[in-house]
Amino acid sequence: MTSLTTPTPATPTPPLATTPAPRDDLIHDPSGPVLLVGGYGTVGAELARIAAPFWPLLLAGRTVARGRPLAEELGARVERWDLAGPEPFRAGVRAVAAVVNDPDDRVLRAAMRGGVPYVDITRWTARLQRAAIVAALHGPAAPVLLSSSWMGGVTGLVAASLANGLGGADTVDVAVRWDLKDRAGADSVEFMDRLGLDYEITEGGQRRTVMPLGDVRRVRIGDRPTKVARIDTPEQFTLPLALGAATAATRIGFSSAASTASLLAVKRLGFFRWGRGERFAAARRALLYAPGEGGVARLRIDVTHRGRTRTATVTDDAGQAHLTAVGAALGLHRILGTDGADAPHGVLFPEMTPIPSRVPELLAGYGVTLDVTDPTDPPGSPDADAAPSEGPAA
Repeated sequence: MTSLTTPTPATPTPPLATTPAPRDDLIHDPSGPVLLVGGYGTVGAELARIAAPFWPLLLAGRTVARGRPLAEELGARVERWDLAGPEPFRAGVRAVAAVVNDPDDRVLRAAMRGGVPYVDITRWTARLQRAAIVAALHGPAAPVLLSSSWMGGVTGLVAASLANGLGGADTVDVAVRWDLKDRAGADSVEFMDRLGLDYEITEGGQRRTVMPLGDVRRVRIGDRPTKVARIDTPEQFTLPLALGAATAATRIGFSSAASTASLLAVKRLGFFRWGRGERFAAARRALLYAPGEGGVARLRIDVTHRGRTRTATVTDDAGQAHLTAVGAALGLHRILGTDGADAPHGVLFPEMTPIPSRVPELLAGYGVTLDVTDPTDPPGSPDADAAPSEGPAA
């Protein structure tokens, strides 16, 4: 007869050592400065110059010495806040804009604890989804604007403006022309790290998973025919929620046809699948990160509702860093209620603007051109001829 014996208890595994997350404190001060976290980087410096005429500024980042010349130029303060470091940050501010990656949500959580209006322009889709959940569970007392759609929320604003003129949005197509001569911070090509990951889209009211750099098309962005391919961007998640679009797609192409062709060729070789991880991060980013002295930011947005389409071409001669900063500045005005409408409540996206008809005017105030082709344009007119997509690329 086999006897049952009580097994010797296993030695318990000691818990993993963890370092408590720093508790940062942002205190709401309606007369205090606007805090720009990452406020002296490529986009942050553009935003600081745009925002300085409206509010006193507090610039924060890892290296105070880098920010001091800009702070002196603008009459701003500059303080250290290293989001990857252990030191907590404390300040009284009227609002905060996150212009740098915040992977642990330190800025978001500090803003919500302090009841500080918050706008963020730096998140890829998965991080935006997480932030929306974190904010919704917290029940923020002050507005939380997650404005990471392409170019700091400009894409969402323009889509909302076009949809307003049509009475709704069934389909939103975004085509981006990335100017390789433009100034760019290293974080601006972080999307390269996502090109090996499938992502979810909404198409015909259904969710499905697609591969990046697929479904290649050739479209005319302004006067520039451009080959574009799918890319994961947050507006493909937010537009169906905020505008009720049954289909939302964003594609990107480059000012150099050779660069676009090379990127698509590398994708066909499977590099973005087997070249994931930190080991190949430099190689991935080197494919596109070659910032120049300046270029032009261009994108095209098509919104269709009940068979009628409006098309907008957005152009910023000051470049993509400036256009992103414009989106962030409009976000700050939105959360503070200084754009002609009352300040909002809760968690929101840029396309939820209460003043969509004013979007062209607001963009023009910062030197951004919005050329809109309405469905009433007669066939054969120059605008009508420029609007249609040229269809799938060979």
